[in-house]
Amino acid sequence: MIRRIVGIETEFGITSVSGEGARGLGADEIARYLFRPVVERWRSSNVFLDNGARLYLDVGSHPEYATAECDGLRQIVAHDRAGERIVDDLALAAEQSLADEGIDARVYLFKNNTDSVGNSYGCHENYLLDRSTQVRGIANTLLPFLVSRQLICGAGKILPGTPAGVGLGETSEPVYCFSQRAEHMWDGVSSATTRSRPLINTRDEPHADSTRFRRMHVIVGDSNMIETTTLLKVASTRLVLEMIEAGVELRPMAVAHPVRAIREISRDLTGTRPVALTDGTTMSALEIQREFLGAVRRYLDAGGWERDDRPDVEHCVALWERILDAVESGDHDSIAADVDWAAKLRLIRQVQAKTGADLDHPRLAQIDLTYHDIRPGRGLHSVLERRGMVSRVVDDAAVERARGVAPETTRAALRGRFITAAREAGRDFTVDWVHLKVSDGTVPTVALTDPFAEVDPRVDDLIAALGR
Repeated sequence: MIRRIVGIETEFGITSVSGEGARGLGADEIARYLFRPVVERWRSSNVFLDNGARLYLDVGSHPEYATAECDGLRQIVAHDRAGERIVDDLALAAEQSLADEGIDARVYLFKNNTDSVGNSYGCHENYLLDRSTQVRGIANTLLPFLVSRQLICGAGKILPGTPAGVGLGETSEPVYCFSQRAEHMWDGVSSATTRSRPLINTRDEPHADSTRFRRMHVIVGDSNMIETTTLLKVASTRLVLEMIEAGVELRPMAVAHPVRAIREISRDLTGTRPVALTDGTTMSALEIQREFLGAVRRYLDAGGWERDDRPDVEHCVALWERILDAVESGDHDSIAADVDWAAKLRLIRQVQAKTGADLDHPRLAQIDLTYHDIRPGRGLHSVLERRGMVSRVVDDAAVERARGVAPETTRAALRGRFITAAREAGRDFTVDWVHLKVSDGTVPTVALTDPFAEVDPRVDDLIAALGR
C-alpha cells in the first residue's frame, strides 16, 4: 500500500466595497490589482511559490491557491491555512495600490463556495492512489460516503427560499444546510469539473509516474475555515480510500440518485431523511456515516494506518463519532468549536434569539458571508479563533513556516529548493507539478515523477548549475 499524498485547491470569492461617492470596482478589475505584484515579480499570474504551492488567477477572477503535496495531516492543515495568509497579503497590497491611485476601496476575499447570484466555486481535494485502483470501479462504494460526508465537514449555508415545485432542489422556505457545494453538483461520476460538476472526477491526470499512480480528484467538498474540520475532511476520506485499496469489505450502500441524495441530505439537519439505495432499500445519512465509521474503527484495530500521525487519526475518529452523536441528538452547540456548519449555525441562532430574525433576514445573510472573510480580525471565523472559541490543529508558527517552506517529506521540497535557488540566482525558470526547467535550456529539465522523493541528485546538480 502506498503512502497517501493529499493536496487542497481553494478558489476564493472576491469583491470590494468602495467609499461613499467612489467608483465601484468589478471582480476583474480587483483581480488585476490583486495579482499586480505577482505579475511584476514573476511575469505571470500563474506561478509556483517557494513553499511548493501553486498560485494563480482562475476563470471568473477567482484567486486560487493549491497546496504543495503533503503526506501528513497537520502538514496539510498548516499549508491550507498558509494559503489564506498569502492571498490576504495580496489583498492588503491591492488596497494600498488602490489608495495610492486615489481609489477608496476595501478588498474582500472569502473562503467559501457560493456568491450572491448563485455561482459556485470549488475546494478540490486530491488524493494519490495506486495505479491499480480503478476510480469508476470504486464509485458505488465511495459515493455513499461523499454524499453524506457533509455531516462531518460541511461549511454550512442559508439556502434562500424559492417557489415550491420549480425544479429539483427547490424549496419554498429558506433553510439552513450542511453544505455549500451540495446544491451545485450535477453528476455522480464524470471526467468534467465545471460543465457537470461530478461528485467523483475520473480525469486521469496523476501529475506523477502514470504507471504507478493515479489521482482521485474530489470536487464535492466545501471550503473549510476551522482547522479540525479540514483535518477530519481529509483524514476520513484518506481512511475510506485506504480501506477500499486494502480490499476491506464494506456493506453495499450504492446510492440510487447521488445528486438528489446530496441535496436532500444537506437540507436535513437531523440526518435522518431516507436515502434511496439501488437495491430498493433506504438508509439515512447518519446510518451511512456510522457504517463507514464502524468500518474505519475495525480497520484501525486490525493494524491499519501505521504512520507517525496515528494519534491525529484517532483524534479524528473520536471527533467523527462525536459529530454524528450531536447530529442525532440535535445538540449542535456541542460541536460548534470543531465543525464549520455548527459554528456558523450557533452564530445565526444567537442573533435570532436576540432579534427574532427569520433566516431570510439580511443580517443573517451577512453572518453567512462574513464567517468566511479571511482577513484576520475582520472575518467572523478569525474573531472566534482569536477568542479561543474554535479548535486549532496547528499553531501560528507552523502556518507561518508553511508560507515559505515546502513540505519536507514529499517532492515539494525539491520544487521549493529549486524555485528559491533560481530566484536568488536571477535565472528565468519554468516549473509545474512535475518539471523543473531553466528557461535558457543550458541544463537538462528534471522530471520529478516520484511524489515521495524529497531527495534527488539531479536537482542538486540543477541547483549547482544555476550559478554558472
